[in-house]
Amino acid sequence: MKTPVPVSGWTILCDFDGTISVEDVIDSLLDRYGRPGWEALEQDWRAGRIGSRECMSGQVALLDMTREQLDTHLSHLWIDHAFPGFVARARELGVPIRVVSDGLDYAIHKILGRYGLDDLPLAANHLAPGTPPQRWQLTSPFQAEGCRSGTCKCACVAQARASGTTRTLLIGDGASDFCAADRVDFVFAKHRLIEHCRAAGIPYVPITGFEDALDFLPRLLDGSLLAEATQDAVVTP
Repeated sequence: MKTPVPVSGWTILCDFDGTISVEDVIDSLLDRYGRPGWEALEQDWRAGRIGSRECMSGQVALLDMTREQLDTHLSHLWIDHAFPGFVARARELGVPIRVVSDGLDYAIHKILGRYGLDDLPLAANHLAPGTPPQRWQLTSPFQAEGCRSGTCKCACVAQARASGTTRTLLIGDGASDFCAADRVDFVFAKHRLIEHCRAAGIPYVPITGFEDALDFLPRLLDGSLLAEATQDAVVTP
């Protein structure tokens, strides 16, 4: 059966770590449970010697924690306080939201589940028990050929368009969002993604969190936010 075309004509693709969540989940786990060696993988990734999929797969293999310890840790991680309200408003306006993350599906479901939001469509890396002595392993069901990320967000953009979406909004904060930002129609940007959008001439608006996103969403849908985009693609709040 063909996926229904969104009522608004827009689809939202939203990053998780550092965007929906207050902190990066995998970083917090590595800081607490990572065995020696994960820092070297991080340095290789930041230097561009390896992609995020290779980096995270190696780092997850170095996590020394039980499921009980994992669940306890996740129970203390929080999301942006305005995100549930943003999801509710988007649904009222007929705008579907898909969480697209280069993070861990288990963690995302656990955290969003505390807010009754674990029904949001999700594309993320899959965390599973490892083969002893390795406690955990990572697989990437949303990878794409030629992409070094665990989750290819560009492929997620292509899927949204193939479903009949007229326009796509990306909400994100960092390097895993750079490539997808080049392919969407508009960006709500945080942190490093702001500088990328500015340098690349991508139409965007800077946000500090989902309170800002709530304010901007109606203006995006009625076209006024796009109309205000200047030549350098910066929209001022």
